[in-house]
Amino acid sequence: MSKSEGAEAKKVKWFEQNPNESEVPPAATRHLLETYSGIPSDKVFEHVVKLRDEAWEIFPYPCIGQFRFLEPSFIQLPSEYDEIVQRLREGQKLLDMACCFGQTIRELVAGGAPAENIFGCDLQPGFIDMGYKLFKDQDRLQSKFLIADIFDSNSELAKLKEAFNFVYAGSFFHLWGREGQKKASKAVASLLKPEKGSMILGRQIGAVEAAEQTSATGTMYRHNVESLKQLWKEIGDELGATFSVEAKLQELHDIHSKFHSEDTRRIWFVIRRE
Repeated sequence: MSKSEGAEAKKVKWFEQNPNESEVPPAATRHLLETYSGIPSDKVFEHVVKLRDEAWEIFPYPCIGQFRFLEPSFIQLPSEYDEIVQRLREGQKLLDMACCFGQTIRELVAGGAPAENIFGCDLQPGFIDMGYKLFKDQDRLQSKFLIADIFDSNSELAKLKEAFNFVYAGSFFHLWGREGQKKASKAVASLLKPEKGSMILGRQIGAVEAAEQTSATGTMYRHNVESLKQLWKEIGDELGATFSVEAKLQELHDIHSKFHSEDTRRIWFVIRRE
């Protein structure tokens, strides 16, 4: 992206022009950057704004423009976080799908999970490089990162079919309409070990009334709890498996609601194979 194109791209309403240091980054992420990454407290804000601006040049996702990539991955899933860290210590494996900067990975590692049991995957290699710069850990993080498209049957990711006990999918499935989400969900499900307790969890944009709409990234199906359960019932029937779904809607922070309708929510989900 040229400088002129970058300046033009920043005019969209999902690019936060004047971030507030009291809100960026969130307290939990600030703590992570100070303790895990060793960034002095008075340098954290400047550091994340600089990295956000660089990331915007790679791809202007709303989650980049609004600093949502800094939101804690498990803030609404604390018991699952504890369970995952323990199971990773026991040798199980997790994939952070569409990992972007890899914040989920660093949260788990900072909590005591072995980094070598955690994989990250993204379509944009630049985001993975930005993750190393954000967290200052390229010389010590032992997690493996893959560059792959979830729909590419010849990718390195496709070779890891049935390899993972967990897949974390944050702000991923909502990149498609309902049929696209179904296809992506089935592809992600194929990466799980076919055993009880395998888990897909994360968050995405949802709504009080489930519906498909046009968004900044294209067509998006915004689930509510009932529609998400129905989707995974269909997926289970087609795959010959049973999945239990726990989900909840969360209201958006004011800064994130600028270009969403009033019934837009964030939906958090935990999908377990039975």
